[in-house]
Amino acid sequence: MGQICQPKQLDELYNEAHPLALKKEIDELEKHSIAFIEHCPFIIMSTKDKNGFADVSPRGGDAGFVKVLDSKTIAFADTAGNNRLDSLRNIVERPEAGLLFMIPGIGEVVRIKGRASLHTDNDTLNLFAENNKPPKLVIKISVHKLLFHCPKAIAVAKLWSDENKVERAFLPSLLSIIQDQTKE
Repeated sequence: MGQICQPKQLDELYNEAHPLALKKEIDELEKHSIAFIEHCPFIIMSTKDKNGFADVSPRGGDAGFVKVLDSKTIAFADTAGNNRLDSLRNIVERPEAGLLFMIPGIGEVVRIKGRASLHTDNDTLNLFAENNKPPKLVIKISVHKLLFHCPKAIAVAKLWSDENKVERAFLPSLLSIIQDQTKE
């Protein structure tokens, strides 16, 4: 067969998805996804760049850094980083976003697809103020679809296993890596 170029070719390779696997995708937050999000310290956000390529960015904070505003809306503050603003620029120009919510020690992942928007109004910023200091902006996601993803990938990778942790000694500091890559 070589390269797969048609969806039909995929259908020939794989069995049909179990009906429950298809049905588990829902269009709003409910008690289980809300509880998961409230306990989540780490997300991965996907946006799309001007060339149509997926762009992925990690976001993290204390559990609850992503707030559930209602059954169709979540939000989180943009925290200080490298100021590249790739994801933020992507959201302004192409608001479709995907999020993976991960909790250390738990194999399941919550996956959300929705439309992102950026907000700087005082009421929204004050929801995320730390030590009376509001963030520069807040990212809101209007939930289109969500599902609990099975834990197989986390289990196969042994991602949360202590015996699978890798010592960093094989990798230089991030500054050294960037200097090598950019010849600076």
